[in-house]
Amino acid sequence: MAAPIPNPISNPKAGAPARAPLPGRPTPRRSSIGVRALTLALAAAVVVADQTSKAWVLTHLAPGPLRPWWPGLLALQRVSNRGAAFSLFSGSIQWLTLVSLLVSAAVLLWILWRPPQSAWIRLALGFLLGGAVGNGIDRLRHGAVTDFLATQPFSFPVFNLADVAINVAVACFLIDQLLLAGRASEGATGSARRHPNDRGHG
Repeated sequence: MAAPIPNPISNPKAGAPARAPLPGRPTPRRSSIGVRALTLALAAAVVVADQTSKAWVLTHLAPGPLRPWWPGLLALQRVSNRGAAFSLFSGSIQWLTLVSLLVSAAVLLWILWRPPQSAWIRLALGFLLGGAVGNGIDRLRHGAVTDFLATQPFSFPVFNLADVAINVAVACFLIDQLLLAGRASEGATGSARRHPNDRGHG
């Protein structure tokens, strides 16, 4: 007796063509392009804000004296920083310029080749790229980074918007790692609850 022919109606997996993506639902490729675009747009916004603020400072503020801006919190003070963020590693402008270029290139390649799926990592990469490029432009153009935000009433190294973006990036990375650790802990707890008798059996 001949084997019965599968009925594609009763067995939709047999011989069924691949399903086309639903209208309005992004394909994986389109979604990756969108992730790249949004991350790069954030980086570009950081660079524009950083360079615009520094251009204003170079035009309107004289180096040195404090200018009250936000009483009890922030003042404006124009400083040329030949170090890293918050005046660290002063006097190493050549090495820091190279570091800025390498960090910018590495983050850009990460975004283009391996677009992150985590929203926190996307934010981190956008802020990090924008901050590194913003300070890198200063080092290449002026040989120093323009800082202008001074904290009050306590003393803290003067900084700029690119420095703020880099620190926000670090915070986003930490939040992502904490969320991953929390999900892993919840998964382990849930697995133990589903299989309470598995412990102690060899």
